[in-house]
Amino acid sequence: MLQRFSKMKCSLFATLSISVFLFQSEPCHAGDGAREEILGPMALISRLGKPFTGDLKKIKKRKTIRALVSYSKTNFFFDKGSPKGFEYEMMNAYDSFLNRDTKKLTDRIRIVFIPVPFDKILQYLVNGRGDIAAAGLTITPEREKMAAFTKPYLPNVKEVVILNKSVKDVQTLSDLSGKLVYVEKGTSYLQHLRELSNKLVKEGKNPIRIMVDDNNLVAEDILDLVNADILKITINEEHTAEAWAGVLKNIVVRKDLAINTGGQIGWAVRKNNPELLASLNTYIKENKKGSLLGNILFKRYFKDSKWITNPLHKEEQQRFNKLVSIFNRYGKMYGFDALALAAQGYQESQLNQKKRSPEGAIGVMQVLPSTASDKWVDVDNIELVANNIHAGAKYLDFLRNRYFDSPEIGEAAKINFAWAAYNAGPAKINEMRKIAKESGYDPNKWFFNVEAVAAEKIGEETVQYVININKYYVAYRLLADAQKLREEGLKSIGSSKETLPE
Repeated sequence: MLQRFSKMKCSLFATLSISVFLFQSEPCHAGDGAREEILGPMALISRLGKPFTGDLKKIKKRKTIRALVSYSKTNFFFDKGSPKGFEYEMMNAYDSFLNRDTKKLTDRIRIVFIPVPFDKILQYLVNGRGDIAAAGLTITPEREKMAAFTKPYLPNVKEVVILNKSVKDVQTLSDLSGKLVYVEKGTSYLQHLRELSNKLVKEGKNPIRIMVDDNNLVAEDILDLVNADILKITINEEHTAEAWAGVLKNIVVRKDLAINTGGQIGWAVRKNNPELLASLNTYIKENKKGSLLGNILFKRYFKDSKWITNPLHKEEQQRFNKLVSIFNRYGKMYGFDALALAAQGYQESQLNQKKRSPEGAIGVMQVLPSTASDKWVDVDNIELVANNIHAGAKYLDFLRNRYFDSPEIGEAAKINFAWAAYNAGPAKINEMRKIAKESGYDPNKWFFNVEAVAAEKIGEETVQYVININKYYVAYRLLADAQKLREEGLKSIGSSKETLPE
Protein backbone atom coordinates (compact mmCIF):
# COMPACT_ATOMS: atom_id res chain seq x y z
CA MET A 1 0.00 0.00 0.00
CA LEU A 2 1.34 3.41 -0.97
CA GLN A 3 0.76 6.36 1.37
CA ARG A 4 1.97 9.93 0.90
CA PHE A 5 1.14 12.64 3.40
CA SER A 6 1.83 16.35 3.57
CA LYS A 7 3.10 18.01 6.77
CA MET A 8 -0.46 17.94 8.07
CA LYS A 9 -0.93 14.36 6.87
CA CYS A 10 -3.87 15.34 4.72
CA SER A 11 -2.90 14.49 1.15
CA LEU A 12 -3.68 10.82 0.88
CA PHE A 13 -2.99 8.42 -1.95
CA ALA A 14 -3.83 4.81 -1.10
CA THR A 15 -3.79 1.58 -3.05
CA LEU A 16 -6.85 -0.42 -2.11
CA SER A 17 -7.70 -4.06 -2.34
CA ILE A 18 -9.65 -3.16 -5.47
CA SER A 19 -6.29 -1.97 -6.81
CA VAL A 20 -7.01 1.61 -7.77
CA PHE A 21 -5.62 4.92 -6.58
CA LEU A 22 -7.70 7.28 -4.46
CA PHE A 23 -7.43 11.04 -4.35
CA GLN A 24 -9.09 13.43 -1.95
CA SER A 25 -11.21 16.00 -3.70
CA GLU A 26 -9.81 19.00 -1.82
CA PRO A 27 -6.54 20.00 -0.19
CA CYS A 28 -6.80 20.23 3.58
CA HIS A 29 -6.09 23.16 5.80
CA ALA A 30 -4.60 23.66 9.21
CA GLY A 31 -8.03 23.91 10.78
CA ASP A 32 -9.14 20.51 9.49
CA GLY A 33 -7.84 18.65 12.50
CA ALA A 34 -10.41 15.88 12.36
CA ARG A 35 -9.93 15.15 8.67
CA GLU A 36 -7.27 12.50 9.21
CA GLU A 37 -9.60 10.41 11.36
CA ILE A 38 -12.33 10.65 8.75
CA LEU A 39 -10.11 9.68 5.80
CA GLY A 40 -7.33 7.69 7.40
CA PRO A 41 -5.86 4.99 5.15
CA MET A 42 -7.24 2.00 7.04
CA ALA A 43 -10.68 3.59 7.18
CA LEU A 44 -10.55 4.15 3.44
CA ILE A 45 -9.57 0.56 2.77
CA SER A 46 -12.29 -0.74 5.05
CA ARG A 47 -14.93 1.57 3.66
CA LEU A 48 -14.08 1.63 -0.03
CA GLY A 49 -12.29 -1.62 -0.73
CA LYS A 50 -15.47 -3.68 -0.91
CA PRO A 51 -18.27 -3.41 -3.47
CA PHE A 52 -21.02 -1.04 -2.38
CA THR A 53 -24.19 -0.23 -4.31
CA GLY A 54 -26.11 1.91 -1.83
CA ASP A 55 -27.96 5.09 -2.76
CA LEU A 56 -27.37 8.63 -1.45
CA LYS A 57 -28.71 8.04 2.07
CA LYS A 58 -26.25 5.21 2.64
CA ILE A 59 -23.50 7.18 0.91
CA LYS A 60 -24.04 10.00 3.41
CA LYS A 61 -23.63 7.54 6.26
CA ARG A 62 -20.32 6.40 4.74
CA LYS A 63 -19.36 10.08 4.29
CA THR A 64 -17.53 9.20 1.09
CA ILE A 65 -18.66 9.23 -2.52
CA ARG A 66 -16.48 7.49 -5.11
CA ALA A 67 -16.05 9.12 -8.51
CA LEU A 68 -14.78 6.79 -11.22
CA VAL A 69 -12.62 8.73 -13.65
CA SER A 70 -10.42 7.83 -16.60
CA TYR A 71 -6.99 9.25 -17.38
CA SER A 72 -7.32 11.89 -20.08
CA LYS A 73 -5.38 15.01 -20.97
CA THR A 74 -8.63 16.98 -20.69
CA ASN A 75 -10.87 15.25 -18.18
CA PHE A 76 -8.50 13.83 -15.56
CA PHE A 77 -4.73 14.15 -15.46
CA PHE A 78 -1.87 14.86 -13.11
CA ASP A 79 -0.05 18.15 -12.68
CA LYS A 80 3.02 17.82 -10.44
CA GLY A 81 1.46 14.78 -8.76
CA SER A 82 -1.94 16.38 -8.14
CA PRO A 83 -5.09 15.41 -10.06
CA LYS A 84 -6.74 18.05 -12.24
CA GLY A 85 -9.02 18.30 -15.27
CA PHE A 86 -12.60 18.94 -16.35
CA GLU A 87 -14.18 16.05 -14.48
CA TYR A 88 -12.01 16.63 -11.42
CA GLU A 89 -13.09 20.27 -11.21
CA MET A 90 -16.76 19.50 -11.86
CA MET A 91 -16.84 16.77 -9.24
CA ASN A 92 -15.24 19.15 -6.75
CA ALA A 93 -17.97 21.68 -7.53
CA TYR A 94 -20.58 18.98 -6.89
CA ASP A 95 -18.82 18.19 -3.61
CA SER A 96 -19.32 21.82 -2.52
CA PHE A 97 -22.96 21.66 -3.61
CA LEU A 98 -23.51 18.44 -1.69
CA ASN A 99 -22.07 19.91 1.51
CA ARG A 100 -23.47 23.43 1.24
CA ASP A 101 -25.69 23.06 4.31
CA THR A 102 -23.27 20.92 6.33
CA LYS A 103 -21.97 22.69 9.42
CA LYS A 104 -19.68 20.15 11.04
CA LEU A 105 -16.53 18.93 9.38
CA THR A 106 -17.24 15.44 10.64
CA ASP A 107 -20.54 15.40 8.76
CA ARG A 108 -19.09 16.38 5.38
CA ILE A 109 -19.21 13.98 2.46
CA ARG A 110 -15.86 13.67 0.68
CA ILE A 111 -15.46 12.82 -2.97
CA VAL A 112 -12.69 10.32 -3.64
CA PHE A 113 -11.42 9.88 -7.20
CA ILE A 114 -10.72 6.39 -8.52
CA PRO A 115 -8.95 6.27 -11.92
CA VAL A 116 -9.87 3.20 -13.97
CA PRO A 117 -9.50 2.23 -17.64
CA PHE A 118 -12.09 4.02 -19.76
CA ASP A 119 -13.50 0.83 -21.27
CA LYS A 120 -14.15 -0.60 -17.78
CA ILE A 121 -15.70 2.43 -16.15
CA LEU A 122 -19.38 1.40 -16.44
CA GLN A 123 -18.53 -2.16 -15.46
CA TYR A 124 -16.84 -0.88 -12.27
CA LEU A 125 -19.87 1.33 -11.60
CA VAL A 126 -22.40 -1.48 -11.95
CA ASN A 127 -20.25 -3.80 -9.82
CA GLY A 128 -20.20 -1.32 -6.95
CA ARG A 129 -16.58 -0.20 -7.27
CA GLY A 130 -17.64 3.44 -7.59
CA ASP A 131 -20.74 5.60 -7.23
CA ILE A 132 -20.48 8.03 -10.17
CA ALA A 133 -18.88 7.50 -13.58
CA ALA A 134 -17.39 10.87 -14.52
CA ALA A 135 -15.36 10.53 -17.70
CA GLY A 136 -16.86 12.76 -20.37
CA LEU A 137 -19.31 10.01 -21.30
CA THR A 138 -21.50 10.61 -24.33
CA ILE A 139 -25.02 9.39 -23.59
CA THR A 140 -25.82 6.54 -25.98
CA PRO A 141 -28.57 3.88 -26.07
CA GLU A 142 -25.96 1.18 -25.47
CA ARG A 143 -24.63 2.86 -22.34
CA GLU A 144 -28.13 3.61 -21.07
CA LYS A 145 -28.75 -0.14 -21.01
CA MET A 146 -26.05 -0.44 -18.33
CA ALA A 147 -26.52 2.69 -16.24
CA ALA A 148 -28.75 5.68 -15.53
CA PHE A 149 -27.48 8.98 -16.93
CA THR A 150 -27.98 12.44 -15.52
CA LYS A 151 -29.37 15.30 -17.51
CA PRO A 152 -26.52 16.32 -19.79
CA TYR A 153 -24.13 18.87 -18.32
CA LEU A 154 -23.08 19.49 -21.93
CA PRO A 155 -26.43 19.27 -23.74
CA ASN A 156 -25.56 20.22 -27.30
CA VAL A 157 -22.11 18.98 -28.12
CA LYS A 158 -20.93 20.07 -31.54
CA GLU A 159 -18.24 18.30 -33.56
CA VAL A 160 -16.47 21.15 -35.31
CA VAL A 161 -13.67 21.76 -37.77
CA ILE A 162 -10.31 22.74 -36.26
CA LEU A 163 -7.74 24.45 -38.51
CA ASN A 164 -4.18 25.58 -38.27
CA LYS A 165 -4.26 29.36 -38.48
CA SER A 166 -2.43 29.24 -41.83
CA VAL A 167 -5.45 27.61 -43.51
CA LYS A 168 -7.49 30.27 -45.30
CA ASP A 169 -9.40 28.28 -47.92
CA VAL A 170 -11.87 26.44 -45.66
CA GLN A 171 -14.90 28.67 -45.17
CA THR A 172 -17.67 26.09 -45.61
CA LEU A 173 -17.97 22.35 -45.05
CA SER A 174 -17.91 21.91 -48.82
CA ASP A 175 -14.40 23.35 -48.80
CA LEU A 176 -13.24 20.16 -47.09
CA SER A 177 -13.63 18.44 -50.46
CA GLY A 178 -10.23 17.07 -51.47
CA LYS A 179 -8.61 18.18 -48.19
CA LEU A 180 -6.66 15.91 -45.83
CA VAL A 181 -8.44 15.67 -42.45
CA TYR A 182 -6.75 13.68 -39.69
CA VAL A 183 -8.98 12.18 -36.98
CA GLU A 184 -8.79 9.90 -33.97
CA LYS A 185 -9.82 6.31 -34.53
CA GLY A 186 -12.94 4.90 -32.90
CA THR A 187 -14.68 8.26 -32.60
CA SER A 188 -18.03 9.53 -33.74
CA TYR A 189 -16.10 12.22 -35.66
CA LEU A 190 -14.88 9.58 -38.08
CA GLN A 191 -18.38 8.29 -38.80
CA HIS A 192 -19.79 11.78 -39.30
CA LEU A 193 -16.84 12.85 -41.44
CA ARG A 194 -17.37 9.87 -43.73
CA GLU A 195 -21.05 10.75 -44.00
CA LEU A 196 -20.11 14.30 -45.02
CA SER A 197 -17.59 12.99 -47.55
CA ASN A 198 -20.21 10.72 -49.12
CA LYS A 199 -22.58 13.68 -49.32
CA LEU A 200 -19.95 15.75 -51.13
CA VAL A 201 -19.32 12.94 -53.61
CA LYS A 202 -23.04 12.75 -54.38
CA GLU A 203 -22.88 16.47 -55.11
CA GLY A 204 -20.16 15.82 -57.68
CA LYS A 205 -17.27 17.00 -55.50
CA ASN A 206 -14.08 15.20 -54.53
CA PRO A 207 -14.21 13.12 -51.34
CA ILE A 208 -12.54 14.29 -48.15
CA ARG A 209 -9.12 12.68 -47.76
CA ILE A 210 -9.73 11.14 -44.36
CA MET A 211 -6.66 9.88 -42.51
CA VAL A 212 -7.36 7.81 -39.40
CA ASP A 213 -4.72 7.77 -36.68
CA ASP A 214 -3.24 4.37 -35.89
CA ASN A 215 -0.59 5.59 -33.43
CA ASN A 216 -2.70 5.70 -30.23
CA LEU A 217 -2.97 9.46 -30.41
CA VAL A 218 -6.01 11.01 -28.76
CA ALA A 219 -7.85 14.14 -29.81
CA GLU A 220 -5.64 16.41 -27.69
CA ASP A 221 -2.50 14.99 -29.33
CA ILE A 222 -3.92 15.66 -32.78
CA LEU A 223 -4.71 19.24 -31.76
CA ASP A 224 -1.03 19.58 -30.82
CA LEU A 225 -0.07 18.38 -34.31
CA VAL A 226 -2.39 20.95 -35.87
CA ASN A 227 -0.96 23.64 -33.62
CA ALA A 228 2.55 22.74 -34.83
CA ASP A 229 1.38 22.97 -38.47
CA ILE A 230 2.23 19.30 -39.03
CA LEU A 231 -1.45 18.71 -39.73
CA LYS A 232 -3.77 21.32 -41.15
CA ILE A 233 -7.27 20.10 -40.29
CA THR A 234 -8.94 17.88 -37.72
CA ILE A 235 -12.33 17.46 -36.03
CA ASN A 236 -13.00 17.73 -32.30
CA GLU A 237 -15.74 18.49 -29.81
CA GLU A 238 -16.22 22.23 -29.52
CA HIS A 239 -15.85 22.45 -25.73
CA THR A 240 -12.60 20.46 -25.74
CA ALA A 241 -11.12 22.42 -28.63
CA GLU A 242 -12.10 25.73 -27.04
CA ALA A 243 -10.32 24.80 -23.82
CA TRP A 244 -7.15 23.84 -25.66
CA ALA A 245 -7.30 26.93 -27.87
CA GLY A 246 -6.39 28.88 -24.74
CA VAL A 247 -2.91 27.33 -24.77
CA LEU A 248 -2.49 26.16 -28.38
CA LYS A 249 -2.30 29.56 -30.01
CA ASN A 250 -2.05 28.35 -33.61
CA ILE A 251 -5.37 26.49 -33.80
CA VAL A 252 -8.63 28.03 -34.99
CA VAL A 253 -11.88 26.53 -33.70
CA ARG A 254 -14.48 26.96 -36.43
CA LYS A 255 -17.64 26.79 -34.35
CA ASP A 256 -19.62 27.70 -37.45
CA LEU A 257 -18.46 24.55 -39.25
CA ALA A 258 -20.09 21.66 -37.39
CA ILE A 259 -20.23 18.20 -38.94
CA ASN A 260 -22.57 17.03 -36.17
CA THR A 261 -24.64 18.66 -33.44
CA GLY A 262 -26.84 17.54 -30.58
CA GLY A 263 -24.49 15.19 -28.74
CA GLN A 264 -25.01 14.95 -24.98
CA ILE A 265 -22.45 14.35 -22.23
CA GLY A 266 -23.42 13.42 -18.68
CA TRP A 267 -22.55 11.45 -15.57
CA ALA A 268 -23.70 7.89 -14.95
CA VAL A 269 -24.94 6.18 -11.78
CA ARG A 270 -26.39 2.77 -11.08
CA LYS A 271 -30.01 2.32 -12.08
CA ASN A 272 -30.95 1.50 -8.48
CA ASN A 273 -29.60 4.86 -7.21
CA PRO A 274 -32.45 7.33 -7.93
CA GLU A 275 -31.56 9.58 -4.96
CA LEU A 276 -28.01 10.14 -6.19
CA LEU A 277 -29.28 10.68 -9.72
CA ALA A 278 -31.77 13.30 -8.50
CA SER A 279 -29.06 15.08 -6.49
CA LEU A 280 -26.74 15.27 -9.50
CA ASN A 281 -29.58 16.50 -11.71
CA THR A 282 -30.42 19.25 -9.21
CA TYR A 283 -26.79 20.34 -9.18
CA ILE A 284 -26.65 20.40 -12.99
CA LYS A 285 -29.90 22.39 -13.18
CA GLU A 286 -28.72 24.99 -10.66
CA ASN A 287 -25.16 25.34 -11.93
CA LYS A 288 -25.23 25.71 -15.69
CA LYS A 289 -22.21 27.81 -16.62
CA GLY A 290 -22.16 28.33 -20.37
CA SER A 291 -19.60 25.84 -21.60
CA LEU A 292 -19.44 24.58 -18.00
CA LEU A 293 -15.85 25.05 -16.97
CA GLY A 294 -14.70 25.55 -20.54
CA ASN A 295 -12.11 28.02 -19.31
CA ILE A 296 -11.16 25.88 -16.38
CA LEU A 297 -7.69 26.87 -15.36
CA PHE A 298 -6.12 25.44 -18.52
CA LYS A 299 -3.79 28.39 -18.90
CA ARG A 300 -2.57 27.83 -15.36
CA TYR A 301 -2.21 24.08 -15.83
CA PHE A 302 -0.29 24.32 -19.09
CA LYS A 303 1.44 27.71 -19.02
CA ASP A 304 4.87 26.04 -18.76
CA SER A 305 4.15 23.14 -21.12
CA LYS A 306 6.51 22.51 -23.99
CA TRP A 307 4.44 21.89 -27.09
CA ILE A 308 5.87 19.99 -30.02
CA THR A 309 7.59 21.77 -32.89
CA ASN A 310 7.34 21.00 -36.57
CA PRO A 311 10.09 18.64 -37.78
CA LEU A 312 9.06 19.39 -41.37
CA HIS A 313 10.13 23.03 -41.36
CA LYS A 314 12.91 23.76 -43.84
CA GLU A 315 15.93 23.59 -41.51
CA GLU A 316 14.64 20.52 -39.63
CA GLN A 317 13.76 18.75 -42.87
CA GLN A 318 17.27 19.40 -44.20
CA ARG A 319 18.70 17.73 -41.10
CA PHE A 320 16.35 14.79 -41.61
CA ASN A 321 17.36 14.40 -45.25
CA LYS A 322 21.05 14.29 -44.27
CA LEU A 323 20.47 11.60 -41.65
CA VAL A 324 17.74 9.44 -43.16
CA SER A 325 20.18 6.95 -44.72
CA ILE A 326 21.77 6.38 -41.28
CA PHE A 327 18.37 5.83 -39.68
CA ASN A 328 17.55 3.39 -42.49
CA ARG A 329 20.80 1.46 -41.93
CA TYR A 330 20.35 0.96 -38.21
CA GLY A 331 16.61 0.59 -38.44
CA LYS A 332 17.14 -2.44 -40.67
CA MET A 333 19.96 -3.75 -38.46
CA TYR A 334 17.84 -3.75 -35.30
CA GLY A 335 14.33 -4.18 -36.66
CA PHE A 336 12.98 -0.66 -36.20
CA ASP A 337 11.03 1.57 -38.56
CA ALA A 338 13.63 4.13 -39.63
CA LEU A 339 11.06 6.90 -39.29
CA ALA A 340 10.38 5.87 -35.69
CA LEU A 341 14.10 6.14 -34.90
CA ALA A 342 14.19 9.52 -36.60
CA ALA A 343 11.19 10.63 -34.54
CA GLN A 344 13.03 9.64 -31.36
CA GLY A 345 16.10 11.52 -32.53
CA TYR A 346 14.01 14.61 -33.15
CA GLN A 347 12.46 14.38 -29.69
CA GLU A 348 15.90 13.99 -28.12
CA SER A 349 17.81 16.69 -29.96
CA GLN A 350 15.87 17.99 -32.97
CA LEU A 351 18.42 15.89 -34.93
CA ASN A 352 21.24 18.10 -33.70
CA GLN A 353 24.49 16.18 -33.24
CA LYS A 354 26.02 19.17 -31.46
CA LYS A 355 23.54 19.02 -28.60
CA ARG A 356 24.91 18.24 -25.13
CA SER A 357 22.82 17.80 -21.99
CA PRO A 358 23.82 18.95 -18.49
CA GLU A 359 24.04 15.26 -17.57
CA GLY A 360 26.58 14.62 -20.34
CA ALA A 361 24.34 13.02 -22.98
CA ILE A 362 25.66 13.49 -26.49
CA GLY A 363 24.29 14.06 -29.95
CA VAL A 364 21.21 13.16 -31.95
CA MET A 365 20.14 10.28 -29.71
CA GLN A 366 21.41 11.93 -26.49
CA VAL A 367 23.51 8.90 -25.56
CA LEU A 368 25.54 8.93 -22.36
CA PRO A 369 29.17 7.85 -22.82
CA SER A 370 28.63 5.28 -20.04
CA THR A 371 25.72 3.79 -21.99
CA ALA A 372 27.71 3.65 -25.23
CA SER A 373 30.61 1.87 -23.51
CA ASP A 374 28.37 -0.63 -21.70
CA LYS A 375 28.96 -4.22 -22.82
CA TRP A 376 25.39 -4.44 -24.16
CA VAL A 377 25.93 -1.47 -26.49
CA ASP A 378 29.71 -1.18 -27.00
CA VAL A 379 29.79 1.54 -29.66
CA ASP A 380 32.87 3.78 -29.80
CA ASN A 381 33.15 7.47 -30.63
CA ILE A 382 29.55 8.62 -30.29
CA GLU A 383 30.77 12.11 -31.19
CA LEU A 384 30.31 10.92 -34.78
CA VAL A 385 26.67 11.12 -35.85
CA ALA A 386 26.53 7.64 -37.42
CA ASN A 387 27.96 6.04 -34.29
CA ASN A 388 25.63 8.10 -32.13
CA ILE A 389 22.54 6.89 -33.98
CA HIS A 390 23.97 3.34 -33.96
CA ALA A 391 24.41 3.47 -30.17
CA GLY A 392 20.91 4.85 -29.63
CA ALA A 393 19.30 2.21 -31.84
CA LYS A 394 21.32 -0.61 -30.28
CA TYR A 395 20.46 0.52 -26.76
CA LEU A 396 16.77 0.80 -27.66
CA ASP A 397 16.92 -2.73 -29.10
CA PHE A 398 18.59 -3.96 -25.89
CA LEU A 399 15.85 -2.42 -23.76
CA ARG A 400 13.12 -3.94 -25.92
CA ASN A 401 14.62 -7.44 -25.94
CA ARG A 402 15.90 -7.54 -22.37
CA TYR A 403 12.95 -6.06 -20.49
CA PHE A 404 9.87 -6.18 -22.72
CA ASP A 405 10.18 -9.38 -24.74
CA SER A 406 7.08 -11.05 -23.31
CA PRO A 407 4.76 -12.60 -25.92
CA GLU A 408 1.88 -10.86 -24.13
CA ILE A 409 3.25 -7.47 -25.22
CA GLY A 410 2.43 -6.42 -28.78
CA GLU A 411 5.22 -5.24 -31.07
CA ALA A 412 4.14 -1.59 -31.03
CA ALA A 413 3.79 -1.65 -27.24
CA LYS A 414 7.29 -3.12 -26.91
CA ILE A 415 8.72 -0.09 -28.68
CA ASN A 416 6.67 2.33 -26.57
CA PHE A 417 7.88 0.61 -23.40
CA ALA A 418 11.46 0.71 -24.70
CA TRP A 419 11.13 4.44 -25.36
CA ALA A 420 9.77 4.98 -21.86
CA ALA A 421 12.70 3.00 -20.44
CA TYR A 422 15.15 4.97 -22.61
CA ASN A 423 13.86 8.08 -20.86
CA ALA A 424 13.19 6.90 -17.30
CA GLY A 425 15.13 3.65 -16.93
CA PRO A 426 13.89 0.05 -17.37
CA ALA A 427 13.59 -0.76 -13.66
CA LYS A 428 11.29 2.18 -13.11
CA ILE A 429 9.07 1.28 -16.07
CA ASN A 430 8.74 -2.34 -14.97
CA GLU A 431 7.77 -1.05 -11.53
CA MET A 432 5.07 1.04 -13.23
CA ARG A 433 3.85 -2.12 -15.00
CA LYS A 434 3.61 -3.92 -11.67
CA ILE A 435 1.60 -1.10 -10.13
CA ALA A 436 -0.57 -0.91 -13.25
CA LYS A 437 -1.50 -4.59 -12.90
CA GLU A 438 -2.37 -4.09 -9.23
CA SER A 439 -4.47 -1.07 -10.21
CA GLY A 440 -6.67 -2.80 -12.77
CA TYR A 441 -4.80 -1.60 -15.85
CA ASP A 442 -3.26 -3.79 -18.53
CA PRO A 443 0.48 -4.03 -17.71
CA ASN A 444 1.23 -5.05 -21.29
CA LYS A 445 -0.09 -1.85 -22.86
CA TRP A 446 1.54 1.54 -22.55
CA PHE A 447 -1.13 3.91 -23.82
CA PHE A 448 -4.07 4.53 -21.45
CA ASN A 449 -2.74 1.86 -19.07
CA VAL A 450 0.84 1.93 -17.76
CA GLU A 451 0.99 5.47 -19.13
CA ALA A 452 -1.66 6.56 -16.60
CA VAL A 453 0.31 5.13 -13.68
CA ALA A 454 3.57 6.65 -14.93
CA ALA A 455 1.93 10.08 -15.14
CA GLU A 456 1.15 10.02 -11.42
CA LYS A 457 4.22 8.18 -10.16
CA ILE A 458 7.11 9.60 -12.18
CA GLY A 459 5.54 12.67 -13.73
CA GLU A 460 4.63 13.90 -17.18
CA GLU A 461 8.14 13.91 -18.68
CA THR A 462 8.21 10.23 -19.63
CA VAL A 463 4.56 10.22 -20.72
CA GLN A 464 5.18 13.26 -22.91
CA TYR A 465 8.42 11.77 -24.24
CA VAL A 466 6.66 8.68 -25.61
CA ILE A 467 3.65 10.50 -27.04
CA ASN A 468 5.83 13.16 -28.65
CA ILE A 469 7.84 10.50 -30.48
CA ASN A 470 4.57 9.06 -31.77
CA LYS A 471 3.52 12.54 -32.92
CA TYR A 472 6.81 13.14 -34.72
CA TYR A 473 6.46 9.72 -36.31
CA VAL A 474 3.13 10.88 -37.76
CA ALA A 475 4.92 13.92 -39.20
CA TYR A 476 7.66 11.84 -40.83
CA ARG A 477 5.10 9.33 -42.09
CA LEU A 478 3.16 12.14 -43.76
CA LEU A 479 6.39 13.42 -45.32
CA ALA A 480 7.31 9.97 -46.62
CA ASP A 481 3.83 9.40 -48.03
CA ALA A 482 3.88 12.79 -49.75
CA GLN A 483 7.29 12.08 -51.28
CA LYS A 484 6.09 8.67 -52.46
CA LEU A 485 3.02 10.20 -54.09
CA ARG A 486 5.19 12.84 -55.73
CA GLU A 487 7.59 10.21 -57.09
CA GLU A 488 4.70 8.13 -58.40
CA GLY A 489 3.24 11.24 -59.99
CA LEU A 490 6.53 12.08 -61.69
CA LYS A 491 6.83 8.51 -62.97
CA SER A 492 3.29 8.74 -64.29
CA ILE A 493 4.10 12.00 -66.07
CA GLY A 494 7.24 10.47 -67.55
CA SER A 495 5.33 7.42 -68.69
CA SER A 496 2.59 9.50 -70.31
CA LYS A 497 5.16 11.57 -72.20
CA GLU A 498 6.64 8.46 -73.76
CA THR A 499 3.27 7.44 -75.19
CA LEU A 500 2.44 10.82 -76.70
CA PRO A 501 2.37 10.91 -80.52
CA GLU A 502 5.11 12.91 -82.19
